[in-house]
Amino acid sequence: MPAKQQFDPDDYRMTVGEHLEELRHRMILALVGFVIAVCLCFWFAPQIVTLFCKPLTDALADNGMTTQLSYDEVAEGFMVVIKITLVTAFAFASPWILYQLWQFVAAGLYPNERKYVTKFLPLSITLLISGMLFVYFFILPWTLQFDIKFSSAIELNLTGRTPATKPSTTAPVKRAAPPLILPEYDGTPADPRPNEIWVDRTRNQIMIFHGGEPRGTSFSSNQLLRPEYKLSKYINLVIAMLLAFGLCFQLPLAVLALERIGIIEVQQLREGRRYVYFAMAILAACITPGGDLISMIGLTGPLILLYEMGIWLSVVGRRKLEKAEAAKAP
Repeated sequence: MPAKQQFDPDDYRMTVGEHLEELRHRMILALVGFVIAVCLCFWFAPQIVTLFCKPLTDALADNGMTTQLSYDEVAEGFMVVIKITLVTAFAFASPWILYQLWQFVAAGLYPNERKYVTKFLPLSITLLISGMLFVYFFILPWTLQFDIKFSSAIELNLTGRTPATKPSTTAPVKRAAPPLILPEYDGTPADPRPNEIWVDRTRNQIMIFHGGEPRGTSFSSNQLLRPEYKLSKYINLVIAMLLAFGLCFQLPLAVLALERIGIIEVQQLREGRRYVYFAMAILAACITPGGDLISMIGLTGPLILLYEMGIWLSVVGRRKLEKAEAAKAP
């Protein structure tokens, strides 16, 4: 039996109708993979939603506030789960979708064009994932901690006195009854009794066992501003920041492409650093959905490093081209 030959796009020459049929075939395969990913992600939707909300719940818990988020529309919770499921499924299915797209496009590319795609596509995917991980593990926690701490530091002062001024006291007020002190637990106590009340330290909530299950009343700030974070707005913020940082991390490849096609030279990239850095700061302030100083600095710094990485790739690539041309010269 003859050995199975590898796929070579140069061996295929198709008519327009055959190209359309091939496109249809690849789109069906990509859609099937995406549907399978959607089903799997929907099965694990509670865990995925919890993972998306973890930076905010951790920040709220660190500041002694309840870790629950709110919603004010009937279908808001369900629609947020669907949105997160689709976004996560697309992220997991993207390698399969890109593979099907590549199988269709490769037949229409020259060998040198296919070489560039196969060479830089892994780097592009790596940069995209790195940008999203950078947001999730660094930018989001820093931004949320800063915003929550800053907002909770604005004191509530209804009497017009300065915070350092204490009200005048005369005779001490006698208690009519001893104060009620609630027990504290990390979670739900074993075998709770009906209408039993306690403080859940893990959730920062006052809990009551009613109707056969624990129900909670949220702790909030005792300052002027009382936070009440909506689930849909927070998820929109997270998705927007993931996309913004993921796309901005493609900067080295964009710089390399501009240099490779001759629009700009390496020397111009080096001489224009100060202007590029200033433009990056403005761009970071415009595209960061958080709109705060932490997010802007958190994006500007990596953009500068990625710009320098693009210059380095351009220099290395130019040297390789010059060596290849010198080797071909008689």
